[in-house]
Amino acid sequence: MPTTYLTADLPGTGGHIRASASDFLVEELPLYEPAGAGDHLYLRIEKTGLSTHDAVRRIARALRVRPREIGYAGLKDARAVTVQSLSVEHVEEDAARVALAEIEGIRILGFARHRNKLRLGHLAGNRFTLRVRGVSGDAEIRARTILDDLSTRGCPNWFGAQRFGRRGDNDRVGHALVRQDPAAAVLALLGGSSDAEDGLMASREFAAEGRWKEAFEAAPRGARTETGVLRELARGRDPKRALRAIPRKLTRLLVSAYQSRLFNRLLAARLPDLATMEAGDLAYLHDRGAVFAVDDVAAAQERADALEISPSAPLFGTRLLLAEGEPGARERALLEAEGLTLDDFNVPGAGSFRGERRSLRIALRDVSAESAPPTDDGQHSIVVRFVLPRGCYATTVLGEILKTPKTAPPRAV
Repeated sequence: MPTTYLTADLPGTGGHIRASASDFLVEELPLYEPAGAGDHLYLRIEKTGLSTHDAVRRIARALRVRPREIGYAGLKDARAVTVQSLSVEHVEEDAARVALAEIEGIRILGFARHRNKLRLGHLAGNRFTLRVRGVSGDAEIRARTILDDLSTRGCPNWFGAQRFGRRGDNDRVGHALVRQDPAAAVLALLGGSSDAEDGLMASREFAAEGRWKEAFEAAPRGARTETGVLRELARGRDPKRALRAIPRKLTRLLVSAYQSRLFNRLLAARLPDLATMEAGDLAYLHDRGAVFAVDDVAAAQERADALEISPSAPLFGTRLLLAEGEPGARERALLEAEGLTLDDFNVPGAGSFRGERRSLRIALRDVSAESAPPTDDGQHSIVVRFVLPRGCYATTVLGEILKTPKTAPPRAV
């Protein structure tokens, strides 16, 4: 399916992002402020060039606690400067201030106390400040026009490319896991013949012939997940048992990637009319994250035009509420085409996925774009700013602004 932009009639700025980590600044917006008392010490940190997991490991080492004892509200990319909060229990502020004074890549911005541990999802959203280099001469005007349009109509809520892994095919592994086809999952894990740069080409060729020992020996040791599974196969384990070498958390991420791809397909089917409510829709309330069934289309459309609500699509799961009418027919047809039922999302080795509804649109706020000083090589650049709700991808907004192949929405099929 070809890429479709919601703002296809507006020219993009061109250019590129992430020339350096400082070009991509993300500030986590807390869901609540620390109460000022409690057993949990909240750390407000600024990290550069580190993933959240990397930062957690370094802080845990410095505080002499286990990484799992540190809470966080969101996972942030390594290729960025990120301001976010972490929590750790039963640690005194003075001791933490000394222990964390000099950790490479991490700066402590402040401390506070609260009653509970930070959990994934405990954030209101993220504020982005992004520098785009090598843009057209009128990029500021183009970016402002696009952002104004997206602020009015909403932005497509694609799952971004990072959801699908380094090769962009984590969903294929997830699909095989949901179908409970271990042999297909192993082959999908090793990638396709077009993936020439991942070092697994020889392993793929041996695996296609069932020569697991040779496949294991040919695998690059940097491919830890693939190597772990191949090691078990080389020992004579069957594919189902070999897949147990994949950590449960990663197995769940693979299934989540498949859920995300199906969502993207349903989103693509409704472009460019993401603001149009249909009878049977389950409307997403942007201020609360709840959904309700649309019976009065005219009344719902008034609220959608004001960006109070949007149509939703599913992340399929065992407890999911499907839409009715034409939206529900599309959802059921997609499940049928995939050869699945909702009960299939109870996945051995990964657990049960309950499912949820996700808005087809993002409600942006606090948008701006301005020219920045030229780079050393004389290239034009701009700085764009916006706030997104949690779980939404800045690359989706950037794709609409830049309209380049590298920032295009991920494939939907």
